Amino acid sequence: MTDTSIPSAEQSVDEEIVPTAATGDGEPEEAGEAAAEAGAAPKKAAGESELFAQSEIAADYIEGLLDILDYDGDIDELVSGGRPVVEVVGARLQNLVGQRGATLEALQELARLAVFRQTGTPSRLLLDVGGYRATRRKELAAVAKNAVEKVKEHGEPVRLEPMSAFERKCVHDVVNAMSGVESESEGVEPNRCIIVRPAD
Repeated sequence: MTDTSIPSAEQSVDEEIVPTAATGDGEPEEAGEAAAEAGAAPKKAAGESELFAQSEIAADYIEGLLDILDYDGDIDELVSGGRPVVEVVGARLQNLVGQRGATLEALQELARLAVFRQTGTPSRLLLDVGGYRATRRKELAAVAKNAVEKVKEHGEPVRLEPMSAFERKCVHDVVNAMSGVESESEGVEPNRCIIVRPAD
């Protein structure tokens, strides 16, 4: 019998790995480290054509959802940063984002499931609607810099509010690019949050 389960929220393929080992583009070696922890050999990275095929599968799925919901939107499939990406652009799409991106995260998981069901491989697909992620990334960069300033000024750890895996990764990227501070995630979804502290 074929196992059709996908990684749970606690094993999110977006989850940030904070150690210093990084790939050429500065992203953590998430898959390799996770496989090493599980005692398995790291899987070979998917080729660009395979990643683009994943984005096409997800785009078809999202297009079907838009048709059912009677929403208009242009859908772009691409590969960026070594992962498949689907972008939906158009007016009247805010309902697909939801409060603090909650609906967007759910749609992304559904799209990843659609890819998994067709390919048998978990996907790191990133879904964006109406440029929400780019805007949120800028907001989170400001939050991270503010936390770093507080840590450097007072020498005390700063705990940030609970965030999604995507949001935590954005914050970790900013903090890890600065000297004298470090960050780590703690807690359990949906209350997992980041603590920024002085570096040892």
